Amino acid sequence: MRRIGGRDIVAAILIALLAGAIFASPPLQTLQGLSLDILTALRGKLIGDRRDPANSPVVVVAIDGETYDTPPFKGSPTQTWTREIGRVLGSITEGGAKVIGFDVIFPSSIEQSEIPFGDTSVGSRMKGFDRDYLIALRQISDGGKLVLGDILSNDHPEVPYRAQQVAVRNSIRALNVHTDADDVIRRMPLSFSIEGKPVPAMAVELAARALGGKPEIAPSGATELSGYAIPSALPNTMTLNFRGLGRDVPTFSFADLRACVEKGDRDFFRRAFDGKVVLLGTVLNFEDRKLTSMRLSGGHDGTPAARCALPAPERATQRARSDIAGVFVHATAVRNLIERDAVTELGFPARTILTIAFALVIACAACMLAPSGALIAWFALTAIYAAAAVSAFVHALALPLTEPALAGLAALAIMTGYRFMLADRDERFLRKSFAFYLAPEVIETMVASGKMPVLGGEMRNVTMFFSDLSGFSSIAETMTPGELVTLMNEYLSAMTDIIESHGGYVDKYIGDSIVAMFGAPADDPAHARNAVRAALKCHTRLAELNAGNPAFAGHGLSHRIGLNSGEAVVGNIGSRRRFNYTVMSDTVNVASRLEGANKYYGTAIMASETTMMQAGDSFTWRELDAIRVQGRGEAIKVFEPLADKGAESADQAKVAAAYAEGLACWRARDFAKASDAFGRVAEIDPASARFAARARALIADPPPSDWTPVHTLEGK
Repeated sequence: MRRIGGRDIVAAILIALLAGAIFASPPLQTLQGLSLDILTALRGKLIGDRRDPANSPVVVVAIDGETYDTPPFKGSPTQTWTREIGRVLGSITEGGAKVIGFDVIFPSSIEQSEIPFGDTSVGSRMKGFDRDYLIALRQISDGGKLVLGDILSNDHPEVPYRAQQVAVRNSIRALNVHTDADDVIRRMPLSFSIEGKPVPAMAVELAARALGGKPEIAPSGATELSGYAIPSALPNTMTLNFRGLGRDVPTFSFADLRACVEKGDRDFFRRAFDGKVVLLGTVLNFEDRKLTSMRLSGGHDGTPAARCALPAPERATQRARSDIAGVFVHATAVRNLIERDAVTELGFPARTILTIAFALVIACAACMLAPSGALIAWFALTAIYAAAAVSAFVHALALPLTEPALAGLAALAIMTGYRFMLADRDERFLRKSFAFYLAPEVIETMVASGKMPVLGGEMRNVTMFFSDLSGFSSIAETMTPGELVTLMNEYLSAMTDIIESHGGYVDKYIGDSIVAMFGAPADDPAHARNAVRAALKCHTRLAELNAGNPAFAGHGLSHRIGLNSGEAVVGNIGSRRRFNYTVMSDTVNVASRLEGANKYYGTAIMASETTMMQAGDSFTWRELDAIRVQGRGEAIKVFEPLADKGAESADQAKVAAAYAEGLACWRARDFAKASDAFGRVAEIDPASARFAARARALIADPPPSDWTPVHTLEGK
């Protein structure tokens, strides 16, 4: 994770302010509507939120396709339906409906139409045809239970014909809806100014009559209805809450209700309409369809209600559609008002602050993490925020969703560009410049601190690793330069990969030799154990290269490895103009001597007692000898790691046991027994063979009385 500096914090704040201000700005207000659409879809998909239509305070009487196909309506103009409409309205009122609202407009009467007769138009008028209908309207209206609808427009207003207006004493309210810039209905007007006075919209008027109150303007400026302050994101509007996706509104076919009137089933009307707000409207597949916040989830034209007289028509199961019949928009508004369930949207300041805050979090993540990690963080945080927004929307609170998500994505992109162009330029330079010379951990420290490396060191407990190819000079003389380079690159690459995979750091290459350390630059409490395991793996890998790599064919390379643990100075060491990250101390010198000491015992790996002790019981060891190396007066015990604990072979176990017996006899000056013990495994163990020869030499020429079992090495 990248460390953030002061310049990065300032950049993140500026980027968040820019992205948040852009995506929350009025020109992109359609994003606010899109948030409502997405929240409606997510709530419907994840929560369901289905409600029992029987509990709905609003029902719809639908002039639907069944009505158009059923006598006496089939084939007749709609102006001739008024008598039947009046009869049905009377039965609904007798059934106990609180109020009836018209979402249909009859701008003309059959009494005003010329009736064709034969091949000519006689110009006669059907006087008195609407008399019963108008009487029904007057009676219901006088009881305060009827509201007709009209469409306000300067160009093409739609109003009921004059006789209806007189019959209802001008109890008419506007059916106009609020359409956003993308032609989607998400809000409903609360009132309209008519002759300088505010007049409630149809939905508000119906809800007010059902609740027995009147809409009022509170001191805060909000419209109140029976104590409910209607939330308004836009002035004089109410944000619709399509909680049931239209499936929570019972819908009665007008054709069935007309047949029910003929049947005389008053109980049905009482069961269906008692205490309900009733909306009469058209529900057709091709007329008066509206796009709403349900456009992404799919809405429903209500739920078919119980039937009274006619059998249910044979039709496919109702499916969700992107548009719904307009009458259900008004039904939703009425239900929202009665149940105090309109959506509360955050105002512009709150939306902007929330969008900027989200963008700031993403910008900081993009500053600290790699681009892929920042993108994952954006996905995760967006998902978490979306879950919180859906939870809030269940309670009718709409948090901005698309604005923060898009602002966060923009902040991520801008911050990534900022890092590439400015902030990470120095980091890339450091990594590229020093990747082949310094340990990755050192480079990370430089990048984190923002400082170039300087001279200096510290004391660390480390394990040194020295390796060298046996007799390589003579082998190299038989090879061309190209073959030699290929061989060395293959060998050094294989050994380096193993060392680094175990946490080691290759300090330098000296010809065919490798100098590495474990425990620095990265702190590693198990450095001795990792160094021993790396040495065993290197030995195994060399055997594999000899057997299977064409560059090694016919050379039979072998190497010697020396390991020693102890305190050492590690750090940037050299001149003021040129230095390396390296290590210095007697610990280093001893490891170098142990590498060379392998040739006196025919072993491949030799470790000091300190390394053996620090590595713990993870390996099977055998003690080789006590030796005195050049440059040190003090003798040290040396050991050979045979294998991981419990993984040694039967031959290794046999050799280790015989060697331990022989070494004990050797140190007890019983050279004859030592020779026998070493001799038992001399054919399969070079170290035993050499000790057996030394024991036989001392049998022939016994050492002086002050002899000590310490082998002084004659060279490096």
